[in-house]
Amino acid sequence: MTTATVPTRPLGPADRAEAADPAGRAGRGPGRRPATTILVTGILVVVAVYFLVPVYWVVVAATKTTDDLFGTNGFLLGEQFALFENLRAVLGYDDGIFVRWFLNSVVYAGVGALVATYLAAAAGYALAKYRFRGSNLVFGLVLGGVLVPGTATALPLFLLFSQLGLANTYWSVLIPSLVSPFGLFLCRIYADATVDGSLVEAARIDGAGELRIFHTIGLRIMTPALVTVFLFQLIGIWNNYFLPLVMLSDQELYPITLGLNNWRSQTDRLPEFYELTTGGVLLSVIPLAVAMIVLQRFWRGGLTEGAVKA
Repeated sequence: MTTATVPTRPLGPADRAEAADPAGRAGRGPGRRPATTILVTGILVVVAVYFLVPVYWVVVAATKTTDDLFGTNGFLLGEQFALFENLRAVLGYDDGIFVRWFLNSVVYAGVGALVATYLAAAAGYALAKYRFRGSNLVFGLVLGGVLVPGTATALPLFLLFSQLGLANTYWSVLIPSLVSPFGLFLCRIYADATVDGSLVEAARIDGAGELRIFHTIGLRIMTPALVTVFLFQLIGIWNNYFLPLVMLSDQELYPITLGLNNWRSQTDRLPEFYELTTGGVLLSVIPLAVAMIVLQRFWRGGLTEGAVKA
């Protein structure tokens, strides 16, 4: 009787390493030691607690009446669970003015972040893929724009928009939100590193125009950077307080930040505004949390990673 033999392949370095260390300890590189892992995990836990404790306090505070808010522990529920009553009061106060502020913030942050992301992507892609005289100077000016705080430009912008007749309008808050120097900087760096020149040249040889190449190749490869820019811009505009404070005087145009501060300023003479303020703050953080959860799946490698061989 003959016994069939099964062909075997030569053992490679990975096979020899696995045979010598079946527990996988040899694959544990720098930064994977138990002490380092414990230290990093501990730091991450501390950072997570730092960011989550205020959110937890807001959730608990929104369930309390004014008496419970000051008469009970800030991190424990009060004697009365008044969450739904507080939310109904927030949505119904002054003919639903909070809903108007909420929609204003959606317009300011949603439209502003979307357009700012597209403009940053287009400008960053152009600076990364096209060589022209003065490109480095333009990029240097952009870097300078990153260093200028928004509060330093708010008053000059107010004077400019006042002369144009745009102060106290939606445009006075929306137009400054359409520019993101940090987004342009990030998109330029990311496009330079990920959008391979051979892909662009191949598309040109196939007859594609520059705009089509940008929209079909550039934007898809730059998706992780675009999501990052969009979220930064969305959060920045949503939480912006000083620019609307300078630009707007009509309460109907207020974003959520300005409206909630208006309520908070009345708590000294009308304590019931504490309930309105805490309930409004809880509602105001929900869109940002939803945006983070929905968009975080796009934070991954480029869709065409590995498409070009070295």
